[in-house]
Amino acid sequence: MARYILTFIVGGLLGVAAGFAAGIFVYPYIFLADIVGADKVENAAARKVVATGTFIHANPSDPIHYGKGGVTVYEDLLHLEADFEVGPGPKYHVYLVPEANVTPSTDVARTMFVDLGRLRAFKGSQNYPVPAGVDIARYQSVVIWCEQFGVLISPAALKRG
Repeated sequence: MARYILTFIVGGLLGVAAGFAAGIFVYPYIFLADIVGADKVENAAARKVVATGTFIHANPSDPIHYGKGGVTVYEDLLHLEADFEVGPGPKYHVYLVPEANVTPSTDVARTMFVDLGRLRAFKGSQNYPVPAGVDIARYQSVVIWCEQFGVLISPAALKRG
């Protein structure tokens, strides 16, 4: 009898763990997949473009963590372009990173990055204000980073405008 109870408890724990793990990955597809960003840059002609870049698939052998599309950095604003897209996941953030060549082996969490905020959509244009006092010239990349798992989703090396 004790053997059946132990089997039931272990099976229940494994079921709960599998359900939790599936929920973490399914949640973004259910609730956020249809959200497409449509932010515009106000007074774009009057703003000075500091840098531009293109997001890349950092690890082609990883089909889940990918990114593509453009990014434009102004003196006080970071703009993800309309062609921006990343594979969905939990707790993605937009970081300015001082490293020029960010790869999956780069320890982004140990760099002097600036967190511009949580990603609001997996597709489309989005604006993120750059905090006052941040010297954009010190940052050579923009990355989409998964804070929950500490994983690089997609980097964009910046080219000065």
